[in-house]
Amino acid sequence: MPKPGVSAIRRYWIWFAVYAAAMGVYLYLTRGNGVSEAYRGTAADPATFMSGEQLRVSEFYPAWRNWLFFLLTPLEWGLYVLILYSGWGKRLYSRLEERRWPSFPAFMVYALMVQAVVFVGCLPLRFIGYRMSRFYGISTQGLVGWLRDKLVEFSVGAIPLALGLALALWMIRRGGRWWLKLWLISIPFILFMMVVQPVFIDPLYNQYSRLSDPVLEAHILSMADEAGIPADRVYEANMSVKTNAYNAYVNGIGPTLRIVVWDTLYRLDENEILPIVAHEIGHYVLHHLEWSTLGLIGSALVMLYLGQGLYRYAYRRWGEAWGLRSLGDPAAAAALLLLLSVLGFASLPFSNAVSRQAERAADAYALTLAHTPDGVVSMNQKLAATTFDDVHSPLLVRLFRDTHPSAMERIHDADQFSRSFGK
Repeated sequence: MPKPGVSAIRRYWIWFAVYAAAMGVYLYLTRGNGVSEAYRGTAADPATFMSGEQLRVSEFYPAWRNWLFFLLTPLEWGLYVLILYSGWGKRLYSRLEERRWPSFPAFMVYALMVQAVVFVGCLPLRFIGYRMSRFYGISTQGLVGWLRDKLVEFSVGAIPLALGLALALWMIRRGGRWWLKLWLISIPFILFMMVVQPVFIDPLYNQYSRLSDPVLEAHILSMADEAGIPADRVYEANMSVKTNAYNAYVNGIGPTLRIVVWDTLYRLDENEILPIVAHEIGHYVLHHLEWSTLGLIGSALVMLYLGQGLYRYAYRRWGEAWGLRSLGDPAAAAALLLLLSVLGFASLPFSNAVSRQAERAADAYALTLAHTPDGVVSMNQKLAATTFDDVHSPLLVRLFRDTHPSAMERIHDADQFSRSFGK
């Protein structure tokens, strides 16, 4: 008779295998761009702007990439289940206690080790995605650079998360509405991160300089001035060493506000570059940065409220099997991380729907600010042909992954605007 913990681990991985197979079948059957009759033969039809080889790749590559996406989070859950039911995490923390480590350093080591195990366990799937991106010419980044970025990403996320877990468990031990107090403390932290990210965090990943094309910078600053953005320079991110994709963005709040364009944009014509930047300016003018900040604060409240209820239920149901002595047991960090991951994944359909609405509004603003609807059409066509993104996503991909309208929708909207604009 296997031990209860072994049985639970075995059941989870059987479920994971069934889920992986079912998701693979779903994505295989829904692969391809699914062009409706209304779009056939129009600028939004991939057959009008992609080669035969590009059409073939765009049918299979997104399906594989989406499959990896849908496997990654349940794989993460499985690793937390393994840590909890095997007793590994509990034993690690007990050893630190036996060696008389002070409670805070002991917890930080434990929490970082748990996150490191999950990070390493998920790395093979991420590596497969990276290699596929390299194979199809989307990523240009070498393996060393890719690993460095992943380590930076882990460090930037894991240390603050470990500190947050330490604070949460300390508050749980003190009792009361700990989740509400934790939320109130999180508000200034969220605001602080929004301010410092462009200055301190983004440079950890990429190199930034002033835009090397002064004529293009003048045109971008002219658009920014027309839109009321207080910018006196445009930043250029050296992204050509990592990708062939195109992007630009506006981030920061107050004194750290900045307009950033990727250097890969130089492969486009100016009438294709300006609407990309105009789209990002639209986010600023429409106050999406502020709404995004409020959304983060509001979602933190909802997540903490739901999380504390789920955590109490999980503790009553499985706390003994996990070896937890109380709700505030430091060894409960793995359980809290599991709950955060589950809630985060479950919230994706809602947050993605909100994001798509904001992106659609920024698209509409860009069409009127940049006055180059034909450039929007050709830019989206080039981007779709370069990155092989889903021109029209299957339902589950749209719900759980798509933060932007589909390329087909964006091309169609710009094409329609162009026709009305030309009249």
